[in-house]
Amino acid sequence: MMQKARIVLRKELTDYVRDRRSLSSALLMPIFGPALFAVMFSVIASWNREDAPLVVPVAGAKNAPNLVAFLERHGARVETAPPDYEQKIRDGDLDLAISVPDDYGKDFVGGLPAALQLVIDGSRNKSRAPIRRVEQLLSQYSSQLGSLRLLARGVSPSLAAPLAVSEVDLATPEKTAAQLLNVVPIFLLLACFVGGMHLAIDCTAGERERGSLEPLLVNPVSRPAILAGKWAATVLVAMVALIVTLVAFEVALSRVPLQDLGVKVSLSAPVGARLFALAVPLAVCAGAFELSLALFARTFKEAQTYLSLLVVVPMVPATFLALSPLREGLALMCIPVLSQAMLFGDVLRGESVPLSYIAVSAAGTLLLGVAFFAFAVRLLGNERIVFGRSG
Repeated sequence: MMQKARIVLRKELTDYVRDRRSLSSALLMPIFGPALFAVMFSVIASWNREDAPLVVPVAGAKNAPNLVAFLERHGARVETAPPDYEQKIRDGDLDLAISVPDDYGKDFVGGLPAALQLVIDGSRNKSRAPIRRVEQLLSQYSSQLGSLRLLARGVSPSLAAPLAVSEVDLATPEKTAAQLLNVVPIFLLLACFVGGMHLAIDCTAGERERGSLEPLLVNPVSRPAILAGKWAATVLVAMVALIVTLVAFEVALSRVPLQDLGVKVSLSAPVGARLFALAVPLAVCAGAFELSLALFARTFKEAQTYLSLLVVVPMVPATFLALSPLREGLALMCIPVLSQAMLFGDVLRGESVPLSYIAVSAAGTLLLGVAFFAFAVRLLGNERIVFGRSG
């Protein structure tokens, strides 16, 4: 059986490689995901660069010369705000502006809180970094003035700060970086499903419509052997898509200036190997599921419709975990796709994964794959499936 399955495997892979359109489609998603990641985070990093020039338009700068001098001493370039600065902020031409009212000086000299306005558009992501930097400068200036006023009255500034809170962040660099890499598990899961999808459709529903499935079954080869060869071909193509995805993400991470976001991360070969090993059982299960679904479909187009909906399957648990993480347990490891998404996150965070979790996840996923394979063999033994159904 194994020898005959290998013959079918070689035949399917040869036909698939000759079909350049299907081959390019299978490799598009593994490359598209990391490319999208690189572009997206390059733009975000450019918005959050702390060494970028800080331009602060000020309306009424003459009313607060000391504030203007403080901002300039700390690296800001103070400019006179245009008369229509509010509209320019709405249009995105300006990130922010400081409005100093005419009575600012009077309140300042009188020892009262001197009001000013920081005018922003909080809906613009690219403005968040300069807004944060200006807010920090204004907070420093306010704290400095408060301390000077207390000293002028013979009061120690420390009395106004009864608590000295210091933050101790226990997160490792890997855990911090993993917050930015939540998108990686999504594309790894997609590679398991989308990688072999076109081959699964072509070697089942496609061969049936071309009339080449029936002659194949006439050969003295058992149906399980034929389907095992097709299954192996589908899984191998999915594994290639997985490898391309991992390599593309490594290249993307080396090109994106993530240090501007305060993190340093790289997808090393050992990490990539662990991710690949965790994904293999899911690729095996997905291949069997796709074959059974493509066989069950009446036509080639119907099979394409069914399998195109599979894109939703890996995205739902991965997106849910990115927004609302679950507490891991052996029970959750029994759920295919969800368990792989959780284990991917653990590896990316640099955490140790219990072998029991890996074993349960792999066993549950492979058992489901075997069940799908048995169902596909049963479908292949049905004449209505082989010769096509009408209505």
